[in-house]
Amino acid sequence: MKYGYTIVYVSSVAETLEFYKKAFGFDVKLILDSGVYGELATGETTLAFASHEMGDANLGGRYIRANIHETPLGMELSFTTEDVEAAYERAISAGAVPINKPERKPWGQVVAYVRAIEGSVIEIGSPIGA
Repeated sequence: MKYGYTIVYVSSVAETLEFYKKAFGFDVKLILDSGVYGELATGETTLAFASHEMGDANLGGRYIRANIHETPLGMELSFTTEDVEAAYERAISAGAVPINKPERKPWGQVVAYVRAIEGSVIEIGSPIGA
């Protein structure tokens, strides 16, 4: 078994991809002509976005839609960087909603939290052990 993808269902795949490009610097790897699915170039594991219509088709409409105006889902996406403060500020400038400013954790990692435009919680952290 190998971990292959994280797919987040969203209202607009194109707008979400553009946000992640501006906020975190990821390039768009793929977007289907239909606009219902797209991927970011994030490294070994793919971060993808699919339309709620695809989510309805795949899951029979039985899922909780992430929503920036509602309580976040009990999960987060985590991105690592050497400069958490700069990444946090870039994300906020691109439209992310701040949750927690960068702070040093007891294990030495610097971590900040934001919410992306589609409602996902994003952890921006320094590499553990760095």
